[in-house]
Amino acid sequence: GNCLCTSNINCLIHAEKMALLEPVRQRLTAFSRTVFAETNRTGPGIFSGEYFNNISPGNEIISSLPLQMSLYFNVFFFPFWWVSEVIGLQLKYPVLQDFYKFIIITIVILMTLIEIIRLYLGYMGNLQEKVPELAGFWLLSLLLQLPLILFLLLNEGIEILPLERAVHIVFTLFLTFEVAVAFMTLKRMVNHLATRFHMRQFDDVEDLRPVQGNRETNVLWGTGIKT
Repeated sequence: GNCLCTSNINCLIHAEKMALLEPVRQRLTAFSRTVFAETNRTGPGIFSGEYFNNISPGNEIISSLPLQMSLYFNVFFFPFWWVSEVIGLQLKYPVLQDFYKFIIITIVILMTLIEIIRLYLGYMGNLQEKVPELAGFWLLSLLLQLPLILFLLLNEGIEILPLERAVHIVFTLFLTFEVAVAFMTLKRMVNHLATRFHMRQFDDVEDLRPVQGNRETNVLWGTGIKT
């Protein structure tokens, strides 16, 4: 009885999480359709939930190998960046002004949380060719991580150490490369989905034509018999 109750509670929690995440996925899907799709190739039903659930997988691989390699190395580099940043903060903490102490600690905490989510979305979006997840990865990289790392790299008021400058430069290169490659991958992925959507519509029309032709033949044949 206790096992069944626990299972039901876990199912309810999972259902609530999915209900909360679904509006976010829908907004990211709408954003992707607006930003990355070619206007003459999209239609209102291309990025609907029904299309994503019913579309058959294609043979062409749309995921980006360079992006996946960058994410792979990024996963191993980030702990090194985090340790370097913590060591640098401890060394220069006595000479920092109070508001810079607060800003740096806040930025490191935010970047750690964002990076975990960002890398997860990047892996999911690229490997499984999911547009909303990859769009979320791109937005987090461009709008949050890149400005934060540039602040740590370019603000001389925080007493940047040589080790910090080196790891910040490498992290900036990672983010810049991933933003550019993810943008191109999203455009290719969205337009590929649009092409598959239109091909599916064309196949549906082709499947209906023989039925309509048979109906017309039967009507004509019946008319001939009656006459």
